[in-house]
Amino acid sequence: MILHYSLWTVWCICTSTGYANEVGEAFRALVPVSMVWASYAVATAYVSADAVDKGKKAAVAHGDNPGKTTRIAVAVVDTFVWQALASVAIPGFTINRVCAASLYLLGRTTRWPLSVRKWTTTAIGLSTIPFIITPIDRSVDFLLDSSLRKVYGGGEKHE
Repeated sequence: MILHYSLWTVWCICTSTGYANEVGEAFRALVPVSMVWASYAVATAYVSADAVDKGKKAAVAHGDNPGKTTRIAVAVVDTFVWQALASVAIPGFTINRVCAASLYLLGRTTRWPLSVRKWTTTAIGLSTIPFIITPIDRSVDFLLDSSLRKVYGGGEKHE
């Protein structure tokens, strides 16, 4: 049997790897810490691949124009910094703290067995992910617009 993947399927699989560390953090109470760190490795690989992809697109878009190398570097750096903050560092920290607080509060306010508290914490962490994406993305845009993008004029914004 030959497997056939549509471009949409491949895009969905690749894009979801950007959320690997959030899922890893949500499962932290249930899995060995090495699996959580592995989820960060997967997310970092996605961030790096996206930055390289944006660099290649910038190279094609700018052809042989003067300043091509600078524009490629700006595209790669902007994408890498934006993705590292918006896809790895801030969401990972947020889910980690939500899960830690949930596990602590469940331990203080319920008489549930530890395994139930851990699974509930994981469910809370996973259900938090869709709600934090847009605010984090907008905050990182604001942060970069107010800092790094002023250095290079904001010409190559992450898309």
